[in-house]
Amino acid sequence: MISIDLQVRPAESADEQQIANLIFFEAQVHRHLDWRTPLEWLGSAHYWVLEDRGRITAVLACPQESPGVAWIRLFAYNPRLSGPDIWSPLWTAARSGMARTGGAYAAAIAIKPWFQDVLSSHGFEIFQRIVLLEWTSHPMAPRQILRGINLRPMLAADLPAVAEVDASAFEPLWRNSCKSLKKAYTQAVCATVAETSDGIVGYQISTGNPAGAHLARLAVRLEAQDRGVGSALVHDLIARLRTHRVLRLSVNTQADNTTSLALYQRFGFARTGEQYPVYVYRVENES
Repeated sequence: MISIDLQVRPAESADEQQIANLIFFEAQVHRHLDWRTPLEWLGSAHYWVLEDRGRITAVLACPQESPGVAWIRLFAYNPRLSGPDIWSPLWTAARSGMARTGGAYAAAIAIKPWFQDVLSSHGFEIFQRIVLLEWTSHPMAPRQILRGINLRPMLAADLPAVAEVDASAFEPLWRNSCKSLKKAYTQAVCATVAETSDGIVGYQISTGNPAGAHLARLAVRLEAQDRGVGSALVHDLIARLRTHRVLRLSVNTQADNTTSLALYQRFGFARTGEQYPVYVYRVENES
């Protein structure tokens, strides 16, 4: 049972160290797969802590990067407490706040079984599944030349246009803001754009890891899809990685995204067997 001394309140900048301690020293932590750290979201709406006599024992952050979409970017708590019991007061506060500000879809990619259990027991439903694929130095066919489309390294000045491509390519749940894409760009080992005389129509951003590289984002503007732009970007990426002797590339996509899966499988990507459920909860508008 929860102690009567536990109180929920909005997180403040002065809580940063205590929240950091929960993230890095406690066993029960859910962190969103994100280019921005949970602490970088501190100060945003829908960021809550559970406090016991001045000591933070749990934290829940589900800020809205895009209107109407609130990814659960952090849930952490002291493992001496009960996860479901700790979740309830924090989620009640977050859900009420979202309802008062227009409602939202709250979503989470739940990697850990204990967090899946928490979400399932509080009304979240599985919306999709994310699968992981990997390419390991698979032979490639020669690149197909696309008339009127040029591939080049991404520049910081391209980011507003890249964000427009992202918004065109994805439904609201999966869109990234220009701010997040800027963060991704600063972490990239390879970032390229495809452009025509009308501007940028596609892009990819890939990050490095000890095993090789990860294709973190690939998008093609809606009206430019089915023209080979995505294939050209992937082919170019692999060629660039090979010049740096990077021979392993991973990528995530939705299990029901047949177009995306077909693209990667043409390049020799194979499923690793890892998959993670995406949970969604609709918070209705009460304003």
